Amino acid sequence: MDWVEKVLEKIREWVERVIDTLLGDPQPQPQPIPIPVEDGSPRRR
Repeated sequence: MDWVEKVLEKIREWVERVIDTLLGDPQPQPQPIPIPVEDGSPRRR
């Protein structure tokens, strides 16, 4: 039943963000930092 509590907590967080956004008082979300990833393809030099 622990997973049910985790799911409910995530739903509560999501609903809170939706309500805050609709009311015009959104919480600032951290911006993701792009991280370069090697895709395995050879590069031209």
